[in-house]
Amino acid sequence: MASLPVNKIIPSTLQHSRNRTIRCQKQHQHQKMVQPAGAVSPAAKTAPASSSSSVDSARLEPRVEERDGFWVLKEKFRAGINPAEKVKIEKDPMKLFIENGISELASLSMEQVDQSKDSKDDVDVRLKWLGLFHRRKHHYGRFMMRLKLPNGVTTSEQTRYLASVIKKYGKDGCADVTTRQNWQIRGVVLPDVPEIIKGLESVGLTSLQSGMDNVRNPVGNPLAGIDPHEIVDTRPFTNLISQFVTDNSRGNLDITNLPRKWNPCVIGSHDLYEHPHINDLAYMPATKNGKLGFNLLVGGFFSIKRCEEAIPLDAWVSAEDVVPVCKAMLEAFRDLGFRGNRQKCRMMWLIDELGMEGFRAEVEKRMPNQVLERASAEELVQKQWERREYLGVHPQKQEGLSFVGLHIPVGRLQADDMEDLARIADEYGSGELRLTVEQNIIIPNVENSKVEALLNEPLLKERFSPEPPILMKGLVACTGSQFCGQAIIETKARALKVTEEVQRLVSVTRPVRMHWTGCPNSCGQVQVADIGFMGCMTRDENGKPCEGADVFVGGRIGSDSHLGEVYKKAVPCKDLVPIVAELLINQFGAVPREREEAE
Repeated sequence: MASLPVNKIIPSTLQHSRNRTIRCQKQHQHQKMVQPAGAVSPAAKTAPASSSSSVDSARLEPRVEERDGFWVLKEKFRAGINPAEKVKIEKDPMKLFIENGISELASLSMEQVDQSKDSKDDVDVRLKWLGLFHRRKHHYGRFMMRLKLPNGVTTSEQTRYLASVIKKYGKDGCADVTTRQNWQIRGVVLPDVPEIIKGLESVGLTSLQSGMDNVRNPVGNPLAGIDPHEIVDTRPFTNLISQFVTDNSRGNLDITNLPRKWNPCVIGSHDLYEHPHINDLAYMPATKNGKLGFNLLVGGFFSIKRCEEAIPLDAWVSAEDVVPVCKAMLEAFRDLGFRGNRQKCRMMWLIDELGMEGFRAEVEKRMPNQVLERASAEELVQKQWERREYLGVHPQKQEGLSFVGLHIPVGRLQADDMEDLARIADEYGSGELRLTVEQNIIIPNVENSKVEALLNEPLLKERFSPEPPILMKGLVACTGSQFCGQAIIETKARALKVTEEVQRLVSVTRPVRMHWTGCPNSCGQVQVADIGFMGCMTRDENGKPCEGADVFVGGRIGSDSHLGEVYKKAVPCKDLVPIVAELLINQFGAVPREREEAE
């Protein structure tokens, strides 16, 4: 099917005043979480949630108000708020950017920073609004910096700049491809931040509003514009959303005080590479009266206590209303969302409380014309579609061109790797690179006559293979305890080691997606994996504490998506290999190597 054109994307959608139920883990089932009104069972996820009982009008009073250009929680709603909300009340984090507070902060030593609660909160909490995460626990004085990279599209120039930043930090500097098609760079020190921010701006990048209670990187089809079978090119939409969210990298103060983080994605492929069911808002392509638009799924999220798939809002918007409905939904979430226990602040909890119809009404009344059309029956995603492999060499819709998908083991790169990839993108492609949610990289626009030479590049032969071993193809891992203070276990190196050992024991004939996450926050998205590993502490055979993992099985992606469930709890990491091998044999058709060799 030819990609549908994007017509009449109105420039005014960017005009914005700056002053203006599937459970997560079985170990938590003993809490007997009661489904509030509007919650939907897995079997009913294809139908809209039922209306809630009437909600008291007092509950619909906005909990925030605008003061001097910043949105502030009203005094009468401050009882029982969580510590992050208190930090925001004491000083709006965006002042570090809007009022250039970052320059003053960067002039302080870490010893000076720690002498004041205000500056310590700046470094440990408020800087996350600028995409900077202090690694106080394991790398005191060093920061991870997360960028905004809508649709995962980046350039060789941008890649070289990021390589130059991390290179100066030696062994502390590296980069990761994230599960939201994004870059994270590591090793950054505070005095360098103002200059890095200027450098990002010079190459068209920003890290603004990429952490904490903000809208995260808009995910789209990694093959947008080049896929012969795409439904719609997602790049214009993810770019519009990102430009709205950050007010073109100037800071959109209207949506920087959300109750919690918020994840959007735009679907452009039958393959659902974008994983719509785990996003707060997913745009699903559908036509209505011959016009391209999107049905909306809402509320997907992972957290320590609860995980849910997104469910239909029973709403359709035209291409022109992609940004207005995003704005309306964010304002409803900002105004009405819960700000107490952080585990109950994601948008699905608000949907539960108001009921789907109640929540929908709050979004509708914030639309420009206070109208939100009902969902279209003309969905464009083919539900029986078999997900295609993007690693390797594949023809583009443009005659004579191919894209080459490269496997980046657990998403980790060094400065030299990034420089090499930038050179390769220039030499063989168009200077563009695409990041994927599986932590891999695609080089598009390669002339067919250059493909063989590209495949013979040492980087592809030695590091980033287009044809990795079959079990490596679907391997994903979060940062882990090497850099993340919340992680309970080390993930990236261990994921590679366990997979390598399992490969020596069994032979598989089809990809099996294995995801690792260092803690129950599930940045590694273990619930969508065929086999998932969630870090925990456990005890070995001698009763001594050791690193372990809860093993999840049965996650599915695509139109028949399903969140996996716990298969075995608290397995010592050293005992995982035989368990994984057994799982692959019993549930995924693997064959023991000794039997294969004998046959």
